Amino acid sequence: MKGMSTTALIVIASIAAVIVLIVAAILGIRAYRRHRVTQAVEQRDKDRVHYAFIINPSKPQAAELRQHIQEFCERKKLTQVEFIDTQLDKDGRACGLEALEHGADVLIAVGGDGTVRTVASVVSGTEHTLGIIPIGTGNLFARNMGIPIDDVDAALTVATSHGSQQVDMGRLSMLDRPENEREHAFLIIAGIGFDALMIDDTNPELKKSISWLAYFVGAVRHLFSPKYRGTITMTGADGEIHSSKSVAFRTFMAGNCGQIPVVSLMPEAVYDDGLLDFELIDTSGGIIGWANLFGDVLHQTVVGKPGQSPLSTNSTLDQIQGISAEIELERKALAQVDGDIVGETKRIRFDVDRKALRVRVPQLEGPEADSTGDSADGAEGSIDVSDETADSSPQEFAVAK
Repeated sequence: MKGMSTTALIVIASIAAVIVLIVAAILGIRAYRRHRVTQAVEQRDKDRVHYAFIINPSKPQAAELRQHIQEFCERKKLTQVEFIDTQLDKDGRACGLEALEHGADVLIAVGGDGTVRTVASVVSGTEHTLGIIPIGTGNLFARNMGIPIDDVDAALTVATSHGSQQVDMGRLSMLDRPENEREHAFLIIAGIGFDALMIDDTNPELKKSISWLAYFVGAVRHLFSPKYRGTITMTGADGEIHSSKSVAFRTFMAGNCGQIPVVSLMPEAVYDDGLLDFELIDTSGGIIGWANLFGDVLHQTVVGKPGQSPLSTNSTLDQIQGISAEIELERKALAQVDGDIVGETKRIRFDVDRKALRVRVPQLEGPEADSTGDSADGAEGSIDVSDETADSSPQEFAVAK
């Protein structure tokens, strides 16, 4: 090029070379990851693991997906495979128990968060493993675990390849219910009050059409519902017990995972730290309070830490980490676990079972990850599909009165 010095040409050529090397490195890394996925599955040609796929047939794509799974298993020479359908009178837990009776080693939930939760309740506390093929509306637990949402083959590869992680399982107990109706497992978020009312009033057909946005429609109907009041007793991460009486609130939630589409309800919630993140939410001043609360949620989503926006005046968003919380209310409130309504109660308790559940994941995270694989199928490492990591630290909690 005319007028350009030799030095400038050398600099340009050097920059171009660096760019080419970077691009080549990125492509190389991607190719290596694809190779690992293929290799991990091919190494299972002589696999004798018994897989039970528990499918929610109400999902629109369930029938087509069943055929796809069958073809995938045949292609990968997985021979010990069975399918069990959930029904109106046979939820994921009942199907999971049936699968264990049949000798299944890995139970794979094919459905949304409800199916995953109920199957997980059977696997929790055992030597068996949970796999997930997410085909629900939210698929929140799969998202938090880094399991592919829109790629069935990638999710199948994760579910049928070695590499698992031990995660916590939350427990909600309705203390004024009969023994057989009292305890409910959760993996994401359980709550009492406004959040349960919102979920209960969400139209299922609208949910199919606009996905999780349908919850906002249900929420609008309960913005001005009466507040709840009661005594809250919590055991913190340090084992100390704190109690506050006559606490007024809109909703109280316990989170094992805190990431939901678009926003972060509990930025420091980690699924394997042996803790639950408790969140107390309240508003005042009508629509202004709810607008402030929305700003609070956006603020903590952006900064990545729990806390209210500096501009907030009519909302409360208090969070603390702990191992249990018990609430005794003045009047009954509706409760939910992972988006499933479990009824009304005046006395409720949230607990956590530390690392009670083994889940097939794309990659292992941290030094305590279960790199030894599963008891039924040896160790081959995990499939590197996601680069997500998690972190947590304690947070002060000032209960609003």
